[in-house]
Amino acid sequence: MTGKERREQLLTIGRTLFAERGLDGTSVEEIAAAAGVSKPVVYEHFGGKEGLYAVVVDREFERLLALVTDALNSAVHYRGKLEKAALALLEYIEENPDGFRIIVRDSHGGTGTGSFASLLSEIAGEVEYVMAQELDRHDYDEKFAPMYAQMLVGMVALTGQWWLDARKPKREEVAAHMVNLAWNGLSGLEPRPSLDPRRRRKELERQKSRAAKEAAREEKAAAKEAAKEEKAAARAQRKHRPADDDLPERIDETTTEPAR
Repeated sequence: MTGKERREQLLTIGRTLFAERGLDGTSVEEIAAAAGVSKPVVYEHFGGKEGLYAVVVDREFERLLALVTDALNSAVHYRGKLEKAALALLEYIEENPDGFRIIVRDSHGGTGTGSFASLLSEIAGEVEYVMAQELDRHDYDEKFAPMYAQMLVGMVALTGQWWLDARKPKREEVAAHMVNLAWNGLSGLEPRPSLDPRRRRKELERQKSRAAKEAAREEKAAAKEAAKEEKAAARAQRKHRPADDDLPERIDETTTEPAR
């Protein structure tokens, strides 16, 4: 191999081993053995396992940051930005599980590498201006944009960590549900969230139709109950009305006695 090819081989092997065992659980001997080289070759390229680990983490850090940043910039509508960013993270996790396992670990002391927290802070910085614009559009105080950005990024990141092992449901469905909560809040959750705006419109139309039918049923039931109560009241009134036989006899003052 050329020096460049050997370096890439060591990075690939180191990435796999670090994902499985972490920095402390991986030795230079294991890296060298997996690559079929001697330990001095690893030291020659990276100065040791810490140097190799630092390069691996930095590569994954930059790759994921670029994916999420591009996703945020590729959509115009705010909901679309959130959808694409969530989907970009899940796609990265699905396609690069080893890389994500490495960067979600805190950086090892002395390596100088970025931690998962610092990665999330970088992404939150990209989201912050989006939040500021959205808050301003609703006449809210945009000074809270950094806080809301951290909330959104944290929710997506923690969901990604969970999904790394769960892998169910599919990434598009997970992204749709994340956006559902972030965009609508608990009080306005969509029963069947989707990343497809046409499906969302159809579902909204179905919801309105169901709501209209339910309102019509309730109105019909209320009218039926009112009619029932009216009939009951009429029956009660008839029951308490005195019969003709119970009325006192009246004397017709205009009747005269027959002449004797």
